[in-house]
Amino acid sequence: MLTDTKIRKAKPKAKVYRMADGRGLALEVRPNGQKYWRYRYRIDGTANMFTIGRYPSTSLKDARNRLESARELVAKNVHPRLNEQTERRKRAVANRNTFTAVATEWIENNRGKWSGYYLNQIERAMDEDVYPAFGATPIMDVHSADVLDLLKKIETRGAPTVAILVRQWCSAVFRYGVATLRCDGDPAAPLKGAVTRPKVQHHKSLRREEIGAFLNAVRAFGGYTTTRLSLHLLLLLFVRPGELRQARWPEFEGTMWRIPAERMKMREEHLVPLSTQAIALVEELRGLTGNREFLFPNYRRPTACMTNTTMNRALERMGYAGKLSSHGFRATASTILNEMGYRSDVIERQLAHSERNASRAAYNRAMYLDERTEMLQAWADLVDPSGESNVGV
Repeated sequence: MLTDTKIRKAKPKAKVYRMADGRGLALEVRPNGQKYWRYRYRIDGTANMFTIGRYPSTSLKDARNRLESARELVAKNVHPRLNEQTERRKRAVANRNTFTAVATEWIENNRGKWSGYYLNQIERAMDEDVYPAFGATPIMDVHSADVLDLLKKIETRGAPTVAILVRQWCSAVFRYGVATLRCDGDPAAPLKGAVTRPKVQHHKSLRREEIGAFLNAVRAFGGYTTTRLSLHLLLLLFVRPGELRQARWPEFEGTMWRIPAERMKMREEHLVPLSTQAIALVEELRGLTGNREFLFPNYRRPTACMTNTTMNRALERMGYAGKLSSHGFRATASTILNEMGYRSDVIERQLAHSERNASRAAYNRAMYLDERTEMLQAWADLVDPSGESNVGV
């Protein structure tokens, strides 16, 4: 039996020689002074040699431990070297197929189907929450407990809705991994319901009699003119705030604003007829930002558009904190236009809401453009007649 002292004192000779430890294990000493642990074994009557490790990085104790694992393989007629190569390949494949790698591929495959806002939501959640938690882990080795731990951390910081979305997106990544043979199941699936969905808070809107006072407040707003015009246009057009913030000048042709499909939630081009009041505001904007890409550029980063918080911060400064958000204009218009007797199909089409009934959705692609043009002009005349803010006053 070898000892650490014998191993340290073993000197190189002109030829390779071995010092037996027992059970097939020996220390091989080479003429250059290097020392290797070697295991001699037989399978099917044929002698074989397997290198367990190099001394001193592999100690005597380590070599004996690894010998036991190698002997177990030989007892099953498995060559330790072949098993080691197989395990190395598996590790290499696993390291290439980390959760981050699979998630990135899933995102790239779906990028063209999602709106810019939705894509940004997913990428931000992955970068800030998911990847730091288990992004570097092979997707095969991510378990339900790992996902649950992440969801609870997100929920604890006061973002239960984000936690619910993260579970859905992780689940989609795992399903993609299953479909591409890189994992065996979806560990996020059993966690549906693990986070309590918060009570839906509907966007607060303006009552009809409050619109005149609101427009007076907009016109008196002391911030950037472009911010004031964005709020005024948002009331007249009641598009989604992100659609207006990202509006680009080439999209405006005469009396029509064509929002490209890639910026719409439903991934279909959306036409917004412009009332005379809206056209006047657009022309005022043209004199301010017509030489830029966006109607509403970011003043700190001119190549980007206005941030998603600008309009809400302006509403707060105007005294509407907790009373109205930039999304509330859609509810305002929907409620009042229904009261005015406009057909719900026309209103919903102008809001760019999806039609759940497939046959009706195909029919509604006619877009009711004439009715919507008339409706938007009537709406502008109601909320801003002749440019005056006297509704409900």
